[in-house]
Amino acid sequence: MKIEVSLKPGHSDPEGETTARLLKELGYKVERVGVSKVYSLSLEAESLEGVAAEAEEMCKRLLANPTKDNYAIVVEEEK
Repeated sequence: MKIEVSLKPGHSDPEGETTARLLKELGYKVERVGVSKVYSLSLEAESLEGVAAEAEEMCKRLLANPTKDNYAIVVEEEK
């Protein structure tokens, strides 16, 4: 499973702004850079729905700040 946490529109992204500035200085025609975190997790669960519910709870309790962050959860069955 992967969980991507990114800033909501309108929130300051100093790391993204610095990266964009430096890329421009290197000659790249970058308009904007947004930085996000990706968490890769492996869980034991009875169903994919159970994994998704647990991931949602993890985001709400620790991984994302609902005031400033959006998050996306991608659940994949391990082979």
